Amino acid sequence: MQKLDRTMPPAFKTVEKIEMIHATEKQLKNKIPVYSVNAGTQELIKIEFLFSAGMYQQDIPLQATTTSAMLEEGTSKMTAAEIADAVDYYGAFLEVGVSQDHASMVLYTLNKHLKSTLPVVEQLIKDSIFPQAELDTHLQNKKQLFLVNNQKVATLARKRFSELLFGGKHPYGINVVEKDFDAINIQHLKDFYLKYYRANNCKIILSGKVGEDVYTLLDEYFGGNDWTATNDLSPSKIDISSASDREQRIYKEDALQSAIRIGKVMFNKTHPDYQPMLILNTIFGGYFGSRLMSNIREDKGYTYGIGSGMVSLKHSGYFFISTEVGGDVCQKAVSEIYFEMSRLRTELIHEEELQLVKNYMLGTFLRGVDGPFALADKFKGIMEYNLGYDYFDKYVATIRGISASMLLELANTYFNKDSMIELIVGKKN
Repeated sequence: MQKLDRTMPPAFKTVEKIEMIHATEKQLKNKIPVYSVNAGTQELIKIEFLFSAGMYQQDIPLQATTTSAMLEEGTSKMTAAEIADAVDYYGAFLEVGVSQDHASMVLYTLNKHLKSTLPVVEQLIKDSIFPQAELDTHLQNKKQLFLVNNQKVATLARKRFSELLFGGKHPYGINVVEKDFDAINIQHLKDFYLKYYRANNCKIILSGKVGEDVYTLLDEYFGGNDWTATNDLSPSKIDISSASDREQRIYKEDALQSAIRIGKVMFNKTHPDYQPMLILNTIFGGYFGSRLMSNIREDKGYTYGIGSGMVSLKHSGYFFISTEVGGDVCQKAVSEIYFEMSRLRTELIHEEELQLVKNYMLGTFLRGVDGPFALADKFKGIMEYNLGYDYFDKYVATIRGISASMLLELANTYFNKDSMIELIVGKKN
């Protein structure tokens, strides 16, 4: 047997094309689309019920998040404790969540227990009653957490930054204030629940080991017309109103550090420049070896961490830079951020650095499509924007084909300091 030479690194292989298992589509009897990534080797399945019921759809602050959180707190047939026990007994797991655009309920269960766990999910989606005592406890706890977090510069910066980007009346920019916890009531939750948690507003994504019996059970519990509404759920277009004053400050004299947020409203992943911008962003501040990290953390020692990102939303998108630094070096850190931004607009990226980032991004993408649950998440990321699987082929091709001159042009288009909103929360220096 040939002895392995551990002094030599393994040969590097470039990623030419990524083969992915595609989701297939079926429909329940009531026309709910069911997308399936059948790629499991174990008797385990993940079922995600996805509703257009996020912050974008709510009428008042906290309506979407509180409705979602309260789904597990009781139905007309089961208390919160009974719901938890029924799920735990079968080793299953339930997860609810809300984003700006969607709400979801996710069930992880062994296939053999699906017939026992799916009826519990049916009750939560169709028959939640939002008990007053549980709501009072939930709001009290959330209000206390809100008050604690509002003392942190990072929290203040995150909330205010969204408002500056989109405007205080836009769903993406509305901030929760203390009085909102006292204003929301059960009727608000029921109205939202009965309007948006309906069959005509639902998509189902399956991943894991998916057999025909799964569709039969889904049809049995969710394929009827008993939870279909006829109301129009198409969201109205809401104008974005970014702050006209580009430099914003919130002074907090007891702060030990200052939070910095810099960025601008941009676009989502349907835009032709979105994928190229992901590459430029990675070089700038999107991974541990980025220029922002190398300069502001490694070289200057101003922070433990700094990063930038591109965020894609259903109705918009934005670019951001985020860090927390000592108050005494805050302005120096801001200057270095703009210095690195300027370098990308004036200097070609060296081929060695560009190749390193390309390899990193391709490797990260490969890790992100490992396993049925990850594949389902990737599919969800294109389904929400009505994109096809060619989006991923284009992504690989864009990474492989982009040049330093193309990135220079991109930086000159989007990395203009005067177009950025700059927010600092901390001591006045």
